[in-house]
Amino acid sequence: MRLDAVGERLGVALAPADAILQIADVEHDSRRVAPGALFCCVVGVNTDGHDHAWEAIAAGAVALLVERPLGLGVPELVVPSVRSAMGPTAAVVHGDPSRNIAVVGVTGTNGKTTTVRLVAGILRTLGVSAREVGTLTGARTTPEAPDLQRLLADARTAGDRVVAMEVSSHALDQYRVDGTHFAAVGFTNLGVDHLDHHGTVEAYFAAKQRLFRSGFADIAVIDIRQTWGERIAEASDMEVVTIGDELLDNATTGPRSSTFVWSGHEIALPLGGAFNIANAVMAAELVRTLGYDESDIAAALAEAPSVPGRFEPIDEGQAFSVIVDYAHTPDGLEAVLDAARTVTERNLVVVFGAGGDRDRSKRPQMGEVARRLADLVVVTSDNPRGEDPDAIIASIVSGMDRPPELLETDRRAAIRHALANARKGDVVLIAGKGHESTQTIGDDVVDFDDRDVARDELRRLEGRAS
Repeated sequence: MRLDAVGERLGVALAPADAILQIADVEHDSRRVAPGALFCCVVGVNTDGHDHAWEAIAAGAVALLVERPLGLGVPELVVPSVRSAMGPTAAVVHGDPSRNIAVVGVTGTNGKTTTVRLVAGILRTLGVSAREVGTLTGARTTPEAPDLQRLLADARTAGDRVVAMEVSSHALDQYRVDGTHFAAVGFTNLGVDHLDHHGTVEAYFAAKQRLFRSGFADIAVIDIRQTWGERIAEASDMEVVTIGDELLDNATTGPRSSTFVWSGHEIALPLGGAFNIANAVMAAELVRTLGYDESDIAAALAEAPSVPGRFEPIDEGQAFSVIVDYAHTPDGLEAVLDAARTVTERNLVVVFGAGGDRDRSKRPQMGEVARRLADLVVVTSDNPRGEDPDAIIASIVSGMDRPPELLETDRRAAIRHALANARKGDVVLIAGKGHESTQTIGDDVVDFDDRDVARDELRRLEGRAS
């Protein structure tokens, strides 16, 4: 697209004003600039993109998006905030791809990944080409703005009709989805998470709430079982569909399946846990807003795909149940423990930790939840990153009214202990990492998948568990 047309569409100043050249792409990382790109000089916490403009030009950037004139011999679009202008700019350059395909966005503390997987799964069962974007598909839950618009443009070119994507609070706070038009958006719930970034729960909520303005979408599906959802529904200026306590009426749950009634249709969902009923109803309502038939949606839910690391059963023929889940917040851990309790005949055992260099306020809250809801508690490392693993564990334990059964920094050893001591009728929940295939300890990233480790340890114990 011509740079002068980009400036005109965005209503921003272009210097020189008569600069006429074609822009092939938009990029914010000087190391990834390709010839013909517009380079965005993002001002970050630790670095300023303006300082890397020369590198971008040397790599082939033909123009700059800046907050202050640099005079480096290439045309410049001058804006008050590169961060907030980057998404709309990328959208314009790529031909507003979200206006050509249906984009469904899901935000909330817990349930985003499963809901997005279910939306895409329903649509694929109905013969609709759908793409997923989220925790399971990329390094970031929601891609940076230029990457997102490039992805949407690629989906359009590939013939996808729907993109179902997770929208994180970081993405909303950093304007990554600005410039994207959503056919529908959904809100699952709000708990304690990412306060290392947002500072307060209210600020975290405010970031989520940004998505529910008519500038982003025309219709929203909102779970109002929490006050947070009620607040979003009341303040939203778009059409709103609400989900309330009725979603669990006549519902039954097990470790591998659930049944419930949605819009008069009896649903047999091949996913366990009451929280997955909520995710399924959210997905069904979002797909319905796109104009698909209720009966077809209900039938498609019976073929719902499994979601890696989300209430995922691990079966090596043992006499007890083992479940791996990504729950890494107080609310998420509580929901998963509640679900596991419904299928526990004897003892409910939980193995969990908390990530380092992240929100520290949730650690004692997770300890309180685990001690209150599980019979036996094993506290271990998650991804300690740059923090002392023992200090993280101590913070978790500080929220408990009595000590855990075991403190074990080595996550494999902790899992081994829980499995070796489990007996028939027990449920062992391994929480926190879910689908992740690595563990970050200091500067080292090592292979570690809770599911694979659990399988390995169960095979070692074969014939000993009873």
